[in-house]
Amino acid sequence: MNILVIIIAIIAFILLLTGGFVQSLNFLIWVGIVLLVIAAIVFLLRFLTGNRRV
Repeated sequence: MNILVIIIAIIAFILLLTGGFVQSLNFLIWVGIVLLVIAAIVFLLRFLTGNRRV
């Protein structure tokens, strides 16, 4: 599960950069923000609850 969070964060970062450079792909900024928020929420939940398993 931890690898999945890292992959989602990397994809979100790439989409944020792509959306920032190409104005015609403006929706990628929002997709990147949503993915980044989801990855942050999952990370914080796992960190706060101490759940290290799947």
